[in-house]
Amino acid sequence: MSSRLPLSNLPQTVTIDSSSLASPSSSSIWERFSKWASENKALVYTIAGVAVVVTSAGVVYYLSDASHPAEGATVSTEKRKSKKERRKEKKKAEDEKKAKEEKTASAPVEPANTTPEEPSEELPDVDEDSVGKLSEETRKLYAAKLKVAGNKAYGSKDYNKAIELYGKAILCKPDPVYYSNRAACYNVLSDWEKVVEDTSAAIAMDSEYIKALNRRAIAYEHLGKFSEALLDFTVSCIIDGFANESSRVSLERVLKKVAEKKSKSIMEAKGKKLPSATFVSNYLQSFRPKPIPLGLEESEDLGEDRGKGQLRKGYLAMAAKTGDGYEEAAKAFEKALQLSDLGEYQADALNMRATFTYLQGDAQAALADLDKSVELRPSLVQSYIKRASLHLELGNKEAAADDFELAITHDKDDPDIYYHRAQLHFILGEFAEAAKDYQKSIDLDRSFIYSHIQLGVTQYKMGSVASAMSTFRRSIKNFEDVPDVYNYFGELLLDQQNFADAIQKFDKAVEIEKKIKPMGINVLPLINKAVTLFQWKHDYQEAENLCQKALIIDPECDIAVGTMAQLLLQQAKVSQALKYFERAAELARTEGEVVNAVSYAEATRTQLEVQEKYPQLAARLQAMGPNIGGMGL
Repeated sequence: MSSRLPLSNLPQTVTIDSSSLASPSSSSIWERFSKWASENKALVYTIAGVAVVVTSAGVVYYLSDASHPAEGATVSTEKRKSKKERRKEKKKAEDEKKAKEEKTASAPVEPANTTPEEPSEELPDVDEDSVGKLSEETRKLYAAKLKVAGNKAYGSKDYNKAIELYGKAILCKPDPVYYSNRAACYNVLSDWEKVVEDTSAAIAMDSEYIKALNRRAIAYEHLGKFSEALLDFTVSCIIDGFANESSRVSLERVLKKVAEKKSKSIMEAKGKKLPSATFVSNYLQSFRPKPIPLGLEESEDLGEDRGKGQLRKGYLAMAAKTGDGYEEAAKAFEKALQLSDLGEYQADALNMRATFTYLQGDAQAALADLDKSVELRPSLVQSYIKRASLHLELGNKEAAADDFELAITHDKDDPDIYYHRAQLHFILGEFAEAAKDYQKSIDLDRSFIYSHIQLGVTQYKMGSVASAMSTFRRSIKNFEDVPDVYNYFGELLLDQQNFADAIQKFDKAVEIEKKIKPMGINVLPLINKAVTLFQWKHDYQEAENLCQKALIIDPECDIAVGTMAQLLLQQAKVSQALKYFERAAELARTEGEVVNAVSYAEATRTQLEVQEKYPQLAARLQAMGPNIGGMGL
């Protein structure tokens, strides 16, 4: 099993539960985790629901599974089912699975530890007083008879009678099977507290009693005690070596419930906040730079008490490419619209506020601003492009395609249209069409490096490795002072396990970043070098040092946080890794991203509980291999 850390920026297709865009020129933390989890048999399972596609040097898009084919698959031409129909079908499938699990949990008939005899016509009549007077051999004999009678009563659906008989069997001889069987009766009667009580007694006698663990987990789930259910399902999965599909599905389902419950409180505590400067910079640079709109030059009527003055202030602050600058820009664009004296610049202000609103995680509010922007000025092509990206994020690829067509009708020579439309083709696996649009974008404007980078990545995805390498070498020749081209070329080399050359490219990217800015805002080359050193030399310490350096430069870089969590987890430093997963939840922008972050944090927390409460299982996990014991890197 590979111990390879997934790439941070090469385009990947993974399924996770998230509803937002991630860093455009790099993968989000969740792309790393999901790729990692899919490549390794781990405690963490991806939560199905939304497909995310991360494109090198471009916007990251999300689609629902129903509209997104697996990588390399043919896109269906059948009419898409409505969201309501898809939700209905998904809920029906989940209900059927859960009903099947509960039916299994209710089946009590298991052999006792002794060979049962056929019950006589007269069943033993015992109570707490009389049982103490019986010999040990007689108690065992009575217990077996009562257990068989209990099974017969259960088979006849006389659950109360079965409960009574199993109870008498327990008086004669406490046995985990008897407790588990009585729990099955309580399960049918939906007496979940009693199920927990009896299964806990069974587990206290046999800590690896899988059926009792699963029954208790289901009861905990019904009681809303999702963390407790998660632990029991996790233990069950470890005991059977993750071989039971039903247990794995249950683990995933409960993990999602835990995450959703905890993420609500996190979201309530979060205000409007921009993500890391790296994230914002990468998003903004997925559009060709444009000058401040004409007419917003310095003049007396552009004071900060005027809408136009605030709009100008926002553009200037954004150009600084710093975290503080982006925060200032977001506030200025908001204030510009509040002052409402923008005149012909109203559409521009709405476009920019939508940009920062989206970056703060509110896709619907951003969409509303973009709707109004194109209504006020239909020729503002960038608003169509951004709206298309949002439609795609929200699962409406048809509306996204329509917006690209509308943009073309207003300016067929705008290269950004074709660059971003290529992303749509890319995520649908339509690589030939994507390559055509990237090339069209290049033909219209050869100065935009990301069109070249993404063309090379697309060629690589199509299997044309030689063409991809040629595109990157040509790009380095034409953009020798642009760090990104070295960074992404390094990733392709890393994917081919050409470690030495990959390190050279990442070092070159870092060198150029330092020349551009002493404490460069783009920390991705540092993180990629960390990944390479881990894969190549298993140099954990240097990899951690590089991630720490990245976090000093950009403390809120989710990719650096995620990479640190994985490196620590690989070394079985679970408690330290947990802190980074929790930090990842704090950095997440949207509810979907928070759910994913909390999912991994809770899975890690559960592993700690396993180590504490079931030390023998922790050792067994370690024996299975480092990718399972360390939750897999």
